[in-house]
Amino acid sequence: MSHAILYVTAPTVKEAEAIAGKLVEEKLAACANVSGGMRSFFRWEDKLQNDDEVSFILKTKKSLIAKATERIQELHSYDCPCVIALPIIGGSEAFLQWIDEETV
Repeated sequence: MSHAILYVTAPTVKEAEAIAGKLVEEKLAACANVSGGMRSFFRWEDKLQNDDEVSFILKTKKSLIAKATERIQELHSYDCPCVIALPIIGGSEAFLQWIDEETV
């Protein structure tokens, strides 16, 4: 399969929606889903941190992962945003074709 999901976190729904909307608008992703809040625990600058965050996923083509990741990093407020690419290994052929049609 030639498709992927990008999993991304952001500090607020507003920022997640802005980034997700921009990537869909620019055809780097076919669609995005912004989820509700969560609490994230992580080590940053040698200190244990915890913050409220939201996550969102973007459906795209594998060939766009690098460009989409770069664009997310440009738009994101974090110095080191979580952007993880996961392969889509199957699914609705009609939906996967739609991803192809809606992305560059």
